Order: sequence, then structure tokens, then C-alpha cells
Amino acid sequence: MRMRYGLYVITCEDPSRGRGHLEVAEAALKGGATTIQLRDKHMPAKELYRLAEEMKLLVKSCALGSIFIINDRVDVAAAVGADGVHLGQEDLPLEAARKILGKTAIIGVSAANVKEAVEAERGGANYLGVGPVFPTPSKDDAGEPIGLGGLEEIRRAVSIPLIAIGGINQDNLEAVLKAGADGAAVISAVAGAEDMVVAAQRLAQMIDLHLRGGE
Repeated sequence: MRMRYGLYVITCEDPSRGRGHLEVAEAALKGGATTIQLRDKHMPAKELYRLAEEMKLLVKSCALGSIFIINDRVDVAAAVGADGVHLGQEDLPLEAARKILGKTAIIGVSAANVKEAVEAERGGANYLGVGPVFPTPSKDDAGEPIGLGGLEEIRRAVSIPLIAIGGINQDNLEAVLKAGADGAAVISAVAGAEDMVVAAQRLAQMIDLHLRGGE
């Protein structure tokens, strides 16, 4: 059975709104997020570990049975017993992460083209983070947008779940799902919303409706 990633919310901090990683995660879970990824490129390892411990407890207390993923840091994911890790193209190789985390860990890999997608699937990735689909201000390391056409091309090339990422919001989510995504990863669409819970609810409902075939 394919694991359902659904609404995949990547946490961030927004000091201007008084929002931290835990606040974003809690609101996303209340809104129906099925996957939470802790992503912080600059936090010291000890601080990230402590935050990851807190976030894991938060995610696992959710009745949805949501998944907890750590971005990049295989060591932190292993230390806190996260469900898995998400790897970029410049991170630890997939096979090395699998040796550390074990066969049952969920390992996602970023892919911006068919070659990267096929290699990740052959290497045993559980899902792909595909994008950026659209321009995004939330990730300063994002590459050029691949568009819906790029997403469709990757969908035809692999069979594992695709989580689209990059500039996704309520206005373009339906098109992203129709292009072949199994779920959507968002940052600002939830973390930057006036009401994070409501924003997450709307996105989660759209994904659920699509997965049920538009019932």
C-alpha cells in the first residue's frame, strides 16, 4: 500500500508574526496536515535536536497519525527517532542514509528532472519532492521552476509518490494535482497565512477531494 503524504507542511520561523516551528506545526496538524517536515538550515545541531524532540511528540500526539520528517539531517532524524528524512541532491547519499536509518525509515529525495527522479526511485526512495513547480520566495536555494510540464514528465517516468513543491497555494493546487502530484508541500501557504489552521484545512480538503476522485 502506498503511503499517503497528502498535505505536507514544511515548518519555518516568522519572528515578525511571533511564529516559530512548533506554532506552525501545531496549526498545520490542526488543519489536517498528514506530513510535517522540520527544516532549519541554520540552527545549531543541539538546538535542532531539542526542537525535533518536541516536534516529534507534537506530531505523534495528533489523531491523524501524521508523519514526521527531518530535512537534510540524517543524524538528527536517527537521534530522535523521526519517521524519516528528506534529502536534497547535495545531501548525504540515499544509500548512506538508508544504512543509518534502516529499511523502514521514510526517505524522500528532491528531484527537479527525470534523471534525478529515476535515480532516486532506483535507489529506494519512498517518495520524491518534485520542483520547484512555480517560483517561490520561501527557499533561497530553489532552482528554476519546472512548471506543470516538468511535473507531468516526472510523473510519467516514475511510479513512487510525488510531492510537488514550490509556490503552491490554493489557486494552483488543483492544477498541480491534475498534473500528477500525489500531495503538495507548502511553506508560506500555511506559515504565512493570517489563519494558519484555516489555510491548512482548505489545502488538505482540496487534496482529499482530489484523492477521492472529486466526490
